[in-house]
Amino acid sequence: MIGRIRRRLDANSGEAGLTLIEILVSITMCMVIVAGATAMLISAVHDQPALNHKSENVTTARWQLERIVREIRNGVSVEPTSPSELQLVTRVRRVQCGGAVSNDPAAPAIPCKVRYRCAGTSCTRTELTPSGQVGSTETALTGVRNPSAVFCFVPSTAADPSQCGAARAEGDPTYIGVNLEVPNPDGPGLLTISDGATLRTATFSG
Repeated sequence: MIGRIRRRLDANSGEAGLTLIEILVSITMCMVIVAGATAMLISAVHDQPALNHKSENVTTARWQLERIVREIRNGVSVEPTSPSELQLVTRVRRVQCGGAVSNDPAAPAIPCKVRYRCAGTSCTRTELTPSGQVGSTETALTGVRNPSAVFCFVPSTAADPSQCGAARAEGDPTYIGVNLEVPNPDGPGLLTISDGATLRTATFSG
C-alpha cells in the first residue's frame, strides 16, 4: 500500500505549483504594467485642463472672428489703423454707444465707433460714441499669438495694392482681413483662423 501511494505521488510530481522565482517574476511584471497604466492616466488627467483651455480659446476666437467680420460688413468707415489695431464706425444694436443692447426689434441700429486693439496675448474691444467718447471696454479674446499682425487692409502698401497688408495713409480701406493665431488644441504649434469682409458702404472705381 505504501509503495502504491509513493508511485502515485511520483507520477504527479510534474504537476506541482509555481516556484518562488516564477511568483516573484509575475508580481514584478504586474507591478510594471500597473505603474505604466497609472502614469498614463495621471498624465492624461494632468493635461486635460490645458487641452480644455486651448479648445475654449479656439471656440472663443472663432466666435469673436465672426463678430468682428459682422461689424466690418456693417461698417460705415475705417480710420487709418495698424496690423494690431482696427477702428471703424459701424452700426450696432444698442440703446446708446457702450450701453445696453436694444431689445426693440423695430429700433434701428445706431452708428458707433468700435476699436479693436491687440497687445500681449489678448485683444480688447472698445465701444465709443462717433465723437470719440469712450462708452465701454471689454476683453474680446485671449490666447492670441500674433498680436502685431491681426489685421490687414486693401488697398495696402504692398507692391500689389489688392493684396491684404498694411493700410495706406490716404483713403479708407475697402476690405479688412482678420487673422488669429491661437494654440492648436489637437497638438503642438499654432492654429490660424482667418476671415475678412468688405464694408457695405465701400465704393470701387474703375
